[in-house]
Amino acid sequence: MAPLEETLPPAPLFSVVKGQPNAEELAALTAVVLSLGGPAPAQPAAPSVRHWVRRQQLRLAPSPGPGAWKRSHG
Repeated sequence: MAPLEETLPPAPLFSVVKGQPNAEELAALTAVVLSLGGPAPAQPAAPSVRHWVRRQQLRLAPSPGPGAWKRSHG
């Protein structure tokens, strides 16, 4: 016998209790409701000190001096 959770359909996200919305109106309402309840987007991690040290070791940043303009065009 299957567990109770597998036999029941999932609970609806929301229900319309008044009015007769058409398919487009329900789609727009669903989009708005879903956009309000989602988790915050993840912030990208800041580059670590190791990243900057590695860039300096590889001399990726242009350094001043003769021919600097050539190195800046990577």
